[in-house]
Amino acid sequence: MVALPLPGAAPSHVPLAARMRPRELDEVVGQEHLIGPRGALRRQLERGHLASMVLWGPPGVGKTTLARLLAEAVGARFATLSAVMSGVADVRALIATARAELDRDGAQTVLFIDEIHRFNKAQQDALLPHVEDGTVTLIGATTENPYFEVNSALLSRTRVFRLEPLTDDQVGRVVRRALADERGYAGRVSLEDDALAHLAGLSGGDARAALNVLEAAVAMAEAEPERAGPHGPSLEQLEQAAQQRTLAYDRAGDGHYDTVSAFIKSVRGNDPDAALYWLATMVAAGEDPRFIARRLIILASEDVGNADPRALQVAVAAAQALDWVGLPEAQYALAQATSYLASAPKSNRAGLAYWAAMADVQAQGSLPVPLHLRSGTWRERRDWGIGAGYRYPHDFEGADVEQQYLPDGLLGRRYYVPGDEGMERLIGERLERLQAARAEAAASGGPSRARDAAALPAVDPMRVAGGVMPAREGRRSEMADRQRREAGPGE
Repeated sequence: MVALPLPGAAPSHVPLAARMRPRELDEVVGQEHLIGPRGALRRQLERGHLASMVLWGPPGVGKTTLARLLAEAVGARFATLSAVMSGVADVRALIATARAELDRDGAQTVLFIDEIHRFNKAQQDALLPHVEDGTVTLIGATTENPYFEVNSALLSRTRVFRLEPLTDDQVGRVVRRALADERGYAGRVSLEDDALAHLAGLSGGDARAALNVLEAAVAMAEAEPERAGPHGPSLEQLEQAAQQRTLAYDRAGDGHYDTVSAFIKSVRGNDPDAALYWLATMVAAGEDPRFIARRLIILASEDVGNADPRALQVAVAAAQALDWVGLPEAQYALAQATSYLASAPKSNRAGLAYWAAMADVQAQGSLPVPLHLRSGTWRERRDWGIGAGYRYPHDFEGADVEQQYLPDGLLGRRYYVPGDEGMERLIGERLERLQAARAEAAASGGPSRARDAAALPAVDPMRVAGGVMPAREGRRSEMADRQRREAGPGE
């Protein structure tokens, strides 16, 4: 257990970001939806009450600072545990101290647990009765989605508050305060407007990252004054101190889900430029490239579908290329597949048709297969009428004949309705022609016109091997002939 004082004047060896922690709620930049005049946390404090909560948000937005200031606002002791360094024994020791303080003088303890998602189930369960009976007020902080990472029993005893990344303007306000405040550089250092804007943009909404870069750049300017600006680090020194842009992306949390969502929606929305940007973002942030390849395969079927059947081939080929060559070279294959899928005509009709069929299966179960569609290979089954009456489509004009394929309870149901994009337009036109031919045949009183069987080569499907169909064979066996006529090959 560590009891932490509120920040005040700090020695110079303390990092700039720690020295610049806000000392009161009004100094906090951002999170107006929580601590603004009508914010949820502000209203709690006005009632003199502080409930247990989980603060969920990306790094550098003030979760620890906010927890500390909330404890001060209600006059509570502030104690902290690190989920990385602490175990169940530490939890129990802190709870015992909190209980003793409460019994002795009624002092309330706010227990702050940083990275609470790293607590295992046993550690989280150890907190449950003490949060419920008010021995401690729990404030957990996490960068991960608590609905996935914190167990439901603990979540039911807390409220989850989402903290948002800071805007560039808000990060700029934090930096200006550090330049002017006595805890920072007290006006001894300044930045040109373009350098300040660049620093804010580099931070990715993380105020701590911006202050760390500023501190490193100021040290660089002091060591190399000839490269510095008039009163502080130059733009070049800021870029050198940053090394690279901070990516607001956590692979197990919202950064992952939000970026993947943007990638999928850009491909679906026919914007290859945006899709390639989000692809590059994921690769640069260290996303598993196999995950990206799997998403492309799903997109190829879910959103492109039969409008361009080649899309699935391209996506699968990109996944195979990734397995063969790996990164960084496989970035070309991922980029090719991404741009192809984003530019391809789109149709979700195949997927919609499948889920409509699945809904009928779930609603009505597995309905009986019509007798003429059942396997009639064995004589014993044919004697019962199984397989009888099946019409072999290749014996009819257009390789099509009107007959029932759906179960009796679903006659007339139509699941797949092709769209007008790409290849699916041709598919739709063919299905319409077949439907018209069936209707015409029905109106004329019979099935589609049969071909002249005598003019066709006699082929025994049982003897065709190696994928090569002979032009003509001798007389079919009686069994093979029955199979072809009554059951059809490839049933």
